[in-house]
Amino acid sequence: MSKNKRKPESENPPPAEPQPVEQTGVESAAAGDVTTHSGVSLRYAGESQLVSGENSSQLALFGNLERDPVYLDAIVKHPLELREALTSLYAIVGSDYRYAPKDRTAYMAYMRMRRESANLNSWQAQQAYFDWLLRNDPLAFCILDPVITVHPDKLFFEVFSKDEGTYANLSVRMDAFDVQGTPRYGTTNIDFSEKLFESIRRFRTWRQTRLTIGQEAVEFSTVGGTTVLEKKIQVPDSWLRGFLQVQSAAMLPYNHFRLAPIDLYNALRHLRMRADQKGKRRGLRVELIPGEYPRLVLEPWETVIESSGAKYQGNEARVFRVWGRRRLSMLRHMLPLATDIDVYLTGSGLPSYWVISNPRISMTMAITGFTSANWSKALDFDLMLPRQAVSEEPLKVIVKHLSSVWKDNSAGLAKVTKLTGEPLVAQVQRGCQNGQLMIDVPDQVYRLRPLTDVPLDLKRLEFRNQRERQAHDLNTRKNAVSIVSENRIVGSGLELTGKTLVEEDRREYRPQLLISDEGFVSRADCTCNLFRSQGLKSGPCAHLIALRLAYGIRQRSSKSKTGMLVETRTYSQRKNGKETVYQISLDRSRIKVHWGLAGQPPRIQQLQFPSTNEAREDYLARIANLVAAGYLDASSED
Repeated sequence: MSKNKRKPESENPPPAEPQPVEQTGVESAAAGDVTTHSGVSLRYAGESQLVSGENSSQLALFGNLERDPVYLDAIVKHPLELREALTSLYAIVGSDYRYAPKDRTAYMAYMRMRRESANLNSWQAQQAYFDWLLRNDPLAFCILDPVITVHPDKLFFEVFSKDEGTYANLSVRMDAFDVQGTPRYGTTNIDFSEKLFESIRRFRTWRQTRLTIGQEAVEFSTVGGTTVLEKKIQVPDSWLRGFLQVQSAAMLPYNHFRLAPIDLYNALRHLRMRADQKGKRRGLRVELIPGEYPRLVLEPWETVIESSGAKYQGNEARVFRVWGRRRLSMLRHMLPLATDIDVYLTGSGLPSYWVISNPRISMTMAITGFTSANWSKALDFDLMLPRQAVSEEPLKVIVKHLSSVWKDNSAGLAKVTKLTGEPLVAQVQRGCQNGQLMIDVPDQVYRLRPLTDVPLDLKRLEFRNQRERQAHDLNTRKNAVSIVSENRIVGSGLELTGKTLVEEDRREYRPQLLISDEGFVSRADCTCNLFRSQGLKSGPCAHLIALRLAYGIRQRSSKSKTGMLVETRTYSQRKNGKETVYQISLDRSRIKVHWGLAGQPPRIQQLQFPSTNEAREDYLARIANLVAAGYLDASSED
């Protein structure tokens, strides 16, 4: 989880590398929020490298001297598989799929730098450029070093992408190695540079490949003796927070199905041959029907890919939408080696887990909702994670148990903690959020994996910024946040109008959100000074966040009650290449029905009932009729 300096392609003469940024935070000029960083010190005995001989090569990975020693010495039985897997891992760790809007501020700063360096020679101009880059974009030449874990049955490489949107876990079973000597199990960081990656691409089957991991991974002489490689990194807290939350999200309820490698290849090939269309949907729709093969639908072309992996074993027919589909192309190097692809969906717009594997090696890639930093769904996801205070003693028992057995499932943890159900889930999720535990998605077991060598400052990682902390605080106050009205807009979504009372300001604010049918916020407004002056340029204000949280809390509480008053469900059915969509909305004693072909203006029917009970009964009856007619539940997970 450290950052490694990536060198530019052409260096003649080589410029001085940018030095680490020594700062604790960067102030947001718009709202005064502070983006905090966690300082991480790393020391390696040398640069990880590939030492090649005539008939053999040795991949030497140096571990962090600041952490407990971890050791592994093994001969790789299938070097090409490891080569392609590490290639995919390197693509993920350096990926950045964030949308970069046009900004004349950066252009003007660049032109000013050009004018200042007009009379410099080539080397001085290059040095001036790197100095400017250090001031304006210090992470431009940085990648995040993997966290590596050696367990008795598996070797793990964990990374998080540069845009904080993709998590990957590469696991290699120990039977894929011919282990030499006695391994030393544990977790550490390894130096993973671009130079090392280029060396890995030279793996060949005719040359024996040896993998060594340790603080002194390989013994060889160097001119001038061994030089300790030191790195002092300021890791953004948002990166740490995302790393922890994506891991803990694996415990959320999910829908599982299996694809064949050719199915994913067909989807990626279609995306590679066609560009996205501006203003149209860019999701990957998954249609799951019990007893049938899953279908992948590529929007907006409505191209249907019939899968051939395995029939869906779930109990309910559902439709899910996954965004960030082009990030799946980073798995392309693994496709020729894969035998199965398992997909775990936690909901539309929520994290999805893609496990591509063969009997020896597997890559788990978690896509965290939308490609962009969509705050609405990110906050909605936070509501699912435990924030209540719980006793730390059961978690200490779990950590002590896993430090001896290294892995265990829910049944084993229940025996040692004497906990079952929600209390056990809360403890394990707390361990994941603290960075102590890891969930092995392919094997469905829990493992000990301390993310850092020192305890994390959990108070600082609990919220993204001060406004989010204030929003959660407002929702804990009685009658501070309320939903005044809901208005279903055909073709747009649900318009929420709220009321937020802030005692400190002695004012009442009126936030307003338009939540699309997919569950994300497409329009926002508020009467506070921050929104009036800055809009959403610096992110949502605390009152908008509080309204979105209040809506999510009410939706979840209403699902657990038989006397629901407000709900909207969407169902779809595909026949002869056309999709028919039904949307039914219950609003106390009223029912609104929209139906028609997808992409065309819908027909509308509004019904008024004498009582809420009669409206609810008719609402449930209509849903039952649609399910009996073969319609799939395509409701978003609000």
